[in-house]
Amino acid sequence: QVQLVESGGGSVQAGGSLRLSCVGSGFSFDAFALGWYRQAAEKEREGVAAIDSDGNIGYADSVKGRFTISRDNAKNTLYLQMDSLKQEDTAMYYCAADPRSFTYCRGGHCAFAKGHLNAWGQGILVTVSS
Repeated sequence: QVQLVESGGGSVQAGGSLRLSCVGSGFSFDAFALGWYRQAAEKEREGVAAIDSDGNIGYADSVKGRFTISRDNAKNTLYLQMDSLKQEDTAMYYCAADPRSFTYCRGGHCAFAKGHLNAWGQGILVTVSS
C-alpha cells in the first residue's frame, strides 16, 4: 500500500523557517518523482516544488529562492526547507509521488501537473503570521 506521511508543519512568524518532511512507503521511492503542493483557503491547489528520480528540480515562481526541496532515498524521505516565510505561504501542504515527472520547466519557469498523481499525503498545515 502506497503511503506518504508529512510532518514538520506548524505556526511561524513571517520571516521565519520551517522544514517539512514526507516519509514514503509501499513503493520504489528512489524511482519516483516527488513533490510538494499546497492549498490555501478558498484557492486552488498549486504546485510548489518537485524533484524527479534523476534529481532534476523545479520550483514555483512564488517560492523560488526561498524554498529548497531535497530527497534522501536511503531514508525514503522528501524534504522542503522553507525560509523567509510570508503570510501568503499559509496553506495545507501536501506531499505527492508519481512514477513520472510532474513538472515542466522552461525559461526558468515551471508548471506543475494538475491532474491525477499516483499518491498523496494527508496534508499538513503551515501558518505564517505577521
